[in-house]
Amino acid sequence: QVHFVESGGDLVQPGGSLRLSCATSGIMFRIFVMGWYRQAPGKQRESVATITSGGTTNYADSVKGRFTISRDNAKNTVELQMNSLKPEDTAVYYCNARYMSSAYWGRGTQVTVSS
Repeated sequence: QVHFVESGGDLVQPGGSLRLSCATSGIMFRIFVMGWYRQAPGKQRESVATITSGGTTNYADSVKGRFTISRDNAKNTVELQMNSLKPEDTAVYYCNARYMSSAYWGRGTQVTVSS
């Protein structure tokens, strides 16, 4: 059974930092492309950052230089370090695993950036 546990979402002031974590089970983690997506109220879900099994990363232009995605294939976890947070980063952040035609999602963790 596939199971994702996301954590780390919180209320933070502009300019602050948060670290999101996603612990997975039930998948062959090391072969999956892992990613973080986000969905703000009234907007479509969008890709924030992805990381391949080999460690190649890709970021949305809006977060380049501020966010860093990483993975630990021994612990089956993926993390997102978010620095210099802005109010427009406010959203529910979802962990995603993708391999060929298979895709799995976590339930999301709320990130709110506000003074």
